[in-house]
Amino acid sequence: MRQAARQVLRERLAGDAVGGDGLETAVALAPVILLVGRRERGGFAVALLDEVLSDPSRVWPAALLAHDDRAVRRHAHRLAVETGRLSPAELARTAAGDADTVVHSLCAGGVPGRVGADAALAAVPEGRPCEEVVGPLLGARSPQARSAGVTALRRTGEPERAVAFLADRSAVVRACARYVVRQAGDDPVAWYRERCARAGDPLLPPGAVIGLAECGERTDAGTLWALLGHPSAAVRARAVAGLRLLDVVDVRRLQPLLDDPAPGVVRETVLAVEPSAQLLSEEWLGERLDAGRPRHVRVGALRLSFRRGGSARARAERVAREDPDPVVRARAAREAAR
Repeated sequence: MRQAARQVLRERLAGDAVGGDGLETAVALAPVILLVGRRERGGFAVALLDEVLSDPSRVWPAALLAHDDRAVRRHAHRLAVETGRLSPAELARTAAGDADTVVHSLCAGGVPGRVGADAALAAVPEGRPCEEVVGPLLGARSPQARSAGVTALRRTGEPERAVAFLADRSAVVRACARYVVRQAGDDPVAWYRERCARAGDPLLPPGAVIGLAECGERTDAGTLWALLGHPSAAVRARAVAGLRLLDVVDVRRLQPLLDDPAPGVVRETVLAVEPSAQLLSEEWLGERLDAGRPRHVRVGALRLSFRRGGSARARAERVAREDPDPVVRARAAREAAR
């Protein structure tokens, strides 16, 4: 029975090739084939599908790349990349615009056996601009795609364009930009220091702040301390994260930020001072558990109270049982379980 079913499947898929009708059977059966492929003996059907789709003499069924089934789309893109069915420009457009992060990674890779930025380098010509490939990658929402585009700038001879990505919101993109800038003979640390020295600049990008911590030295902590009063909550949060990264946390100086109006700033400050929670007053933490405080402040104080122990922990446990705010109760119960 199994052999008969396999023969029927082979004939149906081969029939498409003979009839030259665009592999409609492969497109129609792909979701079922991939589903069956998860079973113990389902590998035959998947291998047969790949054999049919990989045959260079057959028309590539583009409908698979836009299929409604996510598993089909991922499988089709993986196979298209491995067999070179997509041009570099098509890979770049897909990596930049597709909604699936797996497809992003596959198309940003673009070369069998190579992934990420290394593969993007192989997809563009050496020493001359290739905007149809690099442009979509640089403008992509996906960090994997942007990092591939930034790294490709070294190959295209346009390292100056990487400077704009030193302050990218993604750590991997910032790292790639620093690599390209360094290879061109410039110093990204100097760029970060110059930008972050403008503590009053309302347009200071948060990525520049954390970027300084990622490649700077402990002597740069003074610049980050000056940014704790910046009007942008994102800048304040990255400054706290940078101080933690440089291992120059001062609990007393950071303590006021546990009352910051921005939840993101409070979250970063909690992470920074948590190892030294014993230095915080039990009474001070208890005051921030009061129902009149903002929810994000109370949640941060809960976490620190459990780390602090003693009467602070006892009060936090009461919050877990009795607080009228279900969100605060849930967070308190989670912290108690930790």
